Order: sequence, then structure tokens, then C-alpha cells
Amino acid sequence: MSEPWSSLPTPLADDVASCWDSVFPEGVPGWLTSKAGQSEETIAGAVARSVFVRQVLERYPEHVQIMVQAHPLTEPTTPEFLTQRWQDYLGPVNDESSLHSALRQFRREVQFRIIWRDLLRWADLAETVAATSAFADTCIEGALHWLYQDACEQSGTPYGPDPVTGEDAPQRMVVLGMGKLGGRELNVSSDIDLIFAFPDKGETRGGRRSVDNQTFFIRLGQRLIQALDQITADGFVFRVDMRLRPYGQSGALALSFAALEAYYQDQGRDWERYAMVKARVVAGDQAAGKVLMETLRPFVYRKYIDFSAFESLRSMKAMIGREVRRKGLENNIKLGSGGIREIEFVVQAFQLIRGGRDRELQQRELLVILKELEELELLPPNVVKELKEAYVFLRNLEHALQGMADKQTQLLPEDDLNKARVALIMGFDDWQSCESALEAHRQRVATHFANIIATEDDDEEGAGALEEGWQELWLAELDEEASVRWLADHGYEDAPGSYTLLRELRENRTVQTLQTQGRRRLNQFMPMLLDALTQVDNPSETLSRVLQLVEAILRRTAYMVLLLENPGACTQLVSLCSESPWIAQQLAETPLLLDELLNAESLYHPPAKAELQDDLRQQMLRIPFEDLEEQMESLRHFKKAHLLRLAASELKGTLPLMKVSDYLTWLAEVVLDHVVNVAFSNLVSRHGYPKRADGSVCETDFAIIGYGKLGGIELGYTSDLDLVFVHGADPELATDGEKSIDNAVFYTRLGQRIVHILNTQTPSGLLYEVDMRLRPSGNSGLLVSTLHAFEKYQRSEAWTWEHQALARARGVAGCRETLEAFESIRHDILCQSRNREKLRQEVVDMREKMRTSLGTPESRQQDVFHIKHDTGGIVDIEFLVQYLMLANCADHPELTQWSDNIRQMEALGQVGVMSVADTEKLRDVFIALRSTIHRRALQNLNSEVEAGNFPGERDYVRRLWQDIMIG
Repeated sequence: MSEPWSSLPTPLADDVASCWDSVFPEGVPGWLTSKAGQSEETIAGAVARSVFVRQVLERYPEHVQIMVQAHPLTEPTTPEFLTQRWQDYLGPVNDESSLHSALRQFRREVQFRIIWRDLLRWADLAETVAATSAFADTCIEGALHWLYQDACEQSGTPYGPDPVTGEDAPQRMVVLGMGKLGGRELNVSSDIDLIFAFPDKGETRGGRRSVDNQTFFIRLGQRLIQALDQITADGFVFRVDMRLRPYGQSGALALSFAALEAYYQDQGRDWERYAMVKARVVAGDQAAGKVLMETLRPFVYRKYIDFSAFESLRSMKAMIGREVRRKGLENNIKLGSGGIREIEFVVQAFQLIRGGRDRELQQRELLVILKELEELELLPPNVVKELKEAYVFLRNLEHALQGMADKQTQLLPEDDLNKARVALIMGFDDWQSCESALEAHRQRVATHFANIIATEDDDEEGAGALEEGWQELWLAELDEEASVRWLADHGYEDAPGSYTLLRELRENRTVQTLQTQGRRRLNQFMPMLLDALTQVDNPSETLSRVLQLVEAILRRTAYMVLLLENPGACTQLVSLCSESPWIAQQLAETPLLLDELLNAESLYHPPAKAELQDDLRQQMLRIPFEDLEEQMESLRHFKKAHLLRLAASELKGTLPLMKVSDYLTWLAEVVLDHVVNVAFSNLVSRHGYPKRADGSVCETDFAIIGYGKLGGIELGYTSDLDLVFVHGADPELATDGEKSIDNAVFYTRLGQRIVHILNTQTPSGLLYEVDMRLRPSGNSGLLVSTLHAFEKYQRSEAWTWEHQALARARGVAGCRETLEAFESIRHDILCQSRNREKLRQEVVDMREKMRTSLGTPESRQQDVFHIKHDTGGIVDIEFLVQYLMLANCADHPELTQWSDNIRQMEALGQVGVMSVADTEKLRDVFIALRSTIHRRALQNLNSEVEAGNFPGERDYVRRLWQDIMIG
């Protein structure tokens, strides 16, 4: 008699044989063969296909027996069954902990059912996604219903105008499901994107203490997320992602209908229109939710054919390409070329462009929309057929990848055992056959995607034929003498040196070992580059800079294709490298920045702060907070891309110095805000939220204070960040999670994680170098202080130089309430009455110490002037301003409004502490010195210049210092 696994492919048969006795130590039970399938061979096939199925059978046999007796695995998992089955699990629930346990046990059963039927192909794609989506709906609704009743008992019932009748009535939450959940197309192991809303403002009634409706629903939303997302001994239910809500992670967790409508009307972005195409009320007040969806419909679907959407579609196409290149996603069947997202993108493009006119397109399910596109003759039948077949194949493959281990992934396997599993699940004899079918589908999708979402660049041909001499030069068809003469005749200022560089590149070992395609691309690219270099004033010098990049991308010739297909980008590359070796170095270190050169308009016009926030939100949207490594890499790329834009704008003169510093500071603030959210979310998932004295949980109660150049809005391209961390929570209380820790420990770990994200060296380098020495008690002090401890230290222990530093401090990221509390403390400290003579002497003494340790030694002062540290330099100006601030804030409290030198100077003039003429002159000197430092940074030069520079400016600062500080 053969074994149950004997018909399986060899690696899988061996795998099942090795685990069979541990899964079924007493043999396969009769209840399983009768309820789960027709034979032991079927069961062996399920064990072969999924490690998850194997583990559930091994660890929870009693639970499996109960579940299969309640409903055979041979029967579909319907919404009606799920609703009824949830009631069985809900019966014993009597507190929040048992609710969490019931939800997770319910998940184990339903996940087992869905994966079993899907991987054995007893269910088609439609059944699998419908069952998974219905399961999510049931869990969200079940948890919300129980938690809402419990919250009403504690805080009273929220009341306000009913959105349907307008009458005063109890209010309930509306939960919008986005993405695949909204479209009822959820994966078997997926996160869920949610937005929480409530009808209107008002207050609770009947509780121990009334709270406003928004507070009630925010707390309810936090508890709902924990019920679904928190990992306990029983696992979790769904990973919950709330970043699609207005303002992303920094926005309120729950908003009223009016606030949602106002946001989307006034600030809604194109990508948020895409997200809203799938939005659906998945739980809560369905009648109120229907009213909300009607109010939001005009934001999603325009009344006219919306051809303006094409520009954003092109931008999104470019973003897809960048993501694929950045992450190396060729093996990702969702995000890679020809993957699931390209099909979704094609369909949503038509929905947004024509959905306002053709209401048939205002549906959510992708396959339904594809059929409508054919009937409306918007896509040819053969295209629809190929996209549909590819979509079904790719989604089934996605479920195969995820069902093997109940893990959210879209990456193809690399080991032979999992390749064999996937091939078996997909119905192929071997992996090669499966891979060939996959490649055929992906090629067809990629072709249709490129044809439908074409860009102007895709349709343009090259910039014309190059002179043949460049080709002959690069391929060494000319001898050395002729090559040097050719380069000299075309403007190369150091023709022999350039020839030597090219010869060394040709003889480079990496070039010698390139594959055929890579060598062909290099041979196309180099002549174009050499010709483009003739358009700048210093082609030889620029060539030496650009070759750093060429060497960096020899093994990644897709970047050469990008430049070949976009001659304008090649022109920008040459121009910027000609003007700045710093930019050349950045591009060589991070070739992905070449994408920024594709659009000259955005390259030379960097975004405002709100656009920076939106750009970061969009880029980080699909990266889970728990994937810290990918978060860190993406943040580093985001920063580098925007630094390149700023440097390009400064070099081209489209941004003056003051604006450059503004943008650099905004960039740091946007990054810091996101880092706080990532670190906070990461800790909350482990330990729960920090509690407040009134029993409520904190949004964060944490703030980052920027000192120095960050506080003074004067960041440079390579500036580090002087930071201080404070929080407003009670350190004696603890978090509300199952692995509870003291608030003080929570915030210390939060600070440590923030520093780790910013300061760790990754393949993409540092995000920011962080200096925490300005915190109370310096390096010997706590990493994170309470506001109370911070204020106490500033009042009783801080040195004068620490109050000088406080003059340039301001809150830059974190909780708004905590930031406001810090600003109040700063104002009070700066406005303290001081002994002016003592203050003056202490400032002078500190300046002398700094000059001695950091300034130019006397032996070199005849030759060198250090713009920042030497007499008459930037630090003298900063100390003058700080002294005048500390000496006069008590009499002029309005001086504390600003933290930057420029506006502090202006304010000192306005209140009469300095003459307006002096403040204007000092301002001009300060800007001139800082501009020089900026320009030198872009040339990879330090802050030292020849001693004869800035004679008038230095004399003026010396005189002012003498008049004010020495007397």
C-alpha cells in the first residue's frame, strides 16, 4: 500500500514524509477525512502545499476538529456562515482581553478554511477574495460593536445631528475600508487600510464624565486597532494601516463627516482620489456611511471626462519605475514590471478619467470594471482578455505565496522546496513551466501598461544622430593622438587627461566582464555622454566627476537606459556635475537620484512644506511601520532626492539662500515627524499606548525640540541635528498593552529608536547625524525629559550658554500640545530678569573659549579666515544676538517669538535695542557669510577662505562686538 504522499513531486513527498508522524502521531483521524476531504492523499496534498496548514493541524488538533465539525471544509466560506460562526466565538466574551482572544481564535479557524480551499483549488479566485473580505468585515464589525457598547458604558453615548434625518440622535462610528478590502478583493494574508469617521460634533450623555464626540471616537478607534492588530499569545487578526486618512499618520484618528469633506475638497491629492475609488463602508453605521460616501463622490469622480488626470498618471507611472529600481522588485509579482499593480493602475486610470460620465465605472471590483471597459469600447476585447487572465493568474499566485506560511509577501521563492510548492498549487508539473507562464503574463501586462499609460518621453525618439567620431573615440577605433586631438577640438580643456580616464574605464575589470546587453548599453551611452559634455565650460573636469557615476552603474545599466531614453536628463546631469562636485558625488553614491533629472521643472522648483509632507506620505504609504529597515532606506532616499533638488535650485539661482535654508529645515521637520510616528507606532504595537492620569491614552505626548541650525532655520546641506526630546506624560503611570511598561521606560525607548532610525549607517548612509548634548545635564542626563523636569533644570541648573542655546530652540516635530507647552517654558525662561554685566561677561568668556578651541591658530591667521569661528565671523554675530535677546526679553517679551538670527535681529531693531541701520547691516553681513559657506559646500570645500576675504564685514562685526560686549 502506497503512502498518502507518494504521488507528490519528490522534494514535497520527502518533506511531507519527514513531518507526517509529528502532525498525525496517531494517524489521520476519521473526523478529518470525512469532513476535510475524500482521502489521506488530499490531506497530504494540503500539508505539502502549506506550512501554515501543517502547523495548525499539529498544534491545534482539538480546534480543527471543532471547526470542521461545525462546517465541512468542502463547503464554501460564506458571509452568512461567518456571521453565525462569530456569534459562537462571541458567546464567552466578557471583557476586552477575552474579545482579543476570541477574535484571534476565530481568525485561526477562518484562515485555515480559506487557505485550505484556495491552495487545493476547491475555491476559485472570486470565492477566496470574497471570503477573506467578508471575514475582515465580520471581525471589524464584531469588534466595533462590542467595543462601542463598552465605551458607551464608560463614557456615555455620543449624540449629535443624525446625518439622514437631522434630528438629535445617538451617533456611531463609520469605518471605511480602502484598497483591496474596499473592493472586496482582500488577499489571504493582507493588512487592511481603514479610515474612521463619525457624523458630527457633540458630546456623550449618560456616562461618568462627558467627553466630546471626537475624543470618544478616537479612543474607540484606538481600541479597535488594538483588538485587531495587537500581537498576543494567540497571534493577531489583521495588521491595520491608518495612513490613508487625511493628513496621514499625523492626522486625527477619527474625523467628522464635515471635516472629511472639507479636507478632500480643499486638500485632496491625486493619489487620494485613487484610494477613494475603492472606499467602502465595512463596519459601523451603514446608513450614515452611505450619506458620507455620497458627499465624497464628487471628489473621486468628476462630472466631465477628466483628461487632467493623465499628468498625475504619468507621475505615478514614473513613481512605479523608481520604486522597482530602488527596491530591486523584479521578483515581486505585485510591484514589479507586468505585475498586479500595473493592471490595477490601468483600470483605475479609466475610472478616474471617465467615471464621472460613465457611472458603470463607479464600481470597485477590478474584474467587473474590466468587463465594463470592454462593453464601453474603451479597451479592445483581446486586451481585456489578456489583462483578466493575467490578473487571475497573478492573484492566484499571490495567494499561493501567502498561503504557504500565512505571510504577507509577493516575492517569488528562491529555494527549490517552495518553488515546488508554488508549482503544485498553481497546477504545473515543475517550477520552470510555472515561471514561463508567469513571464508570458507579465510581458503582456507590461506591454498593455506601457501602451495605455504612455508618456511623452516614451514616444520621443533620440535627440538625433551623434557625430561618428564619438563612437570611434569610445570604442578605441582612433589611435591616442587622434583621440586627444578630437577631444581638444571639441573643447575638452585637458584632452590628454580625459583620454587617459576613458582608456582606464575601458580597461576596468567590471567593463571587461560585462554581459552582452550591459556592454551594448555602455557603448550606446558613452558617446552620448561625451558629446553632451561639450555643452559645459569644463568638460574634462566634469567628465572626471561623471565617471564616478558611470562606474557606480556599470552593473545596473538600467540607469544608462534611463539617460539614453531621456536626453534632457543627460543634459541636466552634465550641467549639475559641471557646477558642483558635491552633486556628482551624491549621484554616484545614490544613482536612483537620476530619476529626479527627468523633470526639469520639479528639479529646479522644490516643493513647499505641505507638498513635502504629501510626497513623503505617498512614498511611505505601502511600507509597514514594522518594516524598520525599508522605512530607513526609503527615508534616506527621500532626503537625498530633495537635497538634490535644493542644490540644483541654488546653483541655477531659482532659490536664494534664505529659501534654501527654509527648505532644508522643512525637509528635516517632515522627516522627523514621520520618524516619530514610525517609532511610536512600533513601540505601541509591543507595549500599548502610554496612559494619562484621567485613564485616557496618549496620541504621543512627545515632542522633538530643535536647537542650533535646525532651531534657527539655518540648516546647510551637511548639517547635523541638535535635538532635545521631551514628553508630557506622567512617568509614574504605565502603558495599556499586555506587555505593559512604565511611561518613563516607553519614552526612553522611543527616544532611542528615533536616534537609531536617524543615526544608523545603512547601505544608503546616514539619515541625519544627531547631537543630543544640549539636553539637560548633557551626555550624563536622561535621553528624554518630562516637561516638568526640563523646566526645573532650565530654571535652577542651566548655564548661561544653555539659555543662549534656548534662544535658538523651537519645537519641530511631535505632539502639538507638548510643543505648545515647550514654547511656553521657553518664553518664560528667556524672559527671566538677568544681571546684564554678569551675563555679558559670561557670554564673552564662552566666546573666547570657543575661539581658542575652534578658531584658526595664530600661526595661520595671516593666511586663513574661518568664516564661522574666527573673529568677525558668524559665531560672533550669533553670540551678539543671543546676548541681546537674554538681556532684553524681560523688558520686551515679544522678542521670544522667533528662534532664527535674521528675525531676531529685525525684532531687536523694532523694539529699539539696536538701531535699524545696525540690524540691517548685520543682517547683510550674516547672509553674505552664510551664502559663502553654502556655495563652498556644493564645491566640497570647507569654511576656510583666504585671510583677505570680507575685510569690511569683519571690521564691522569687530566694532559692533567691541561696542556692545566690551564697552
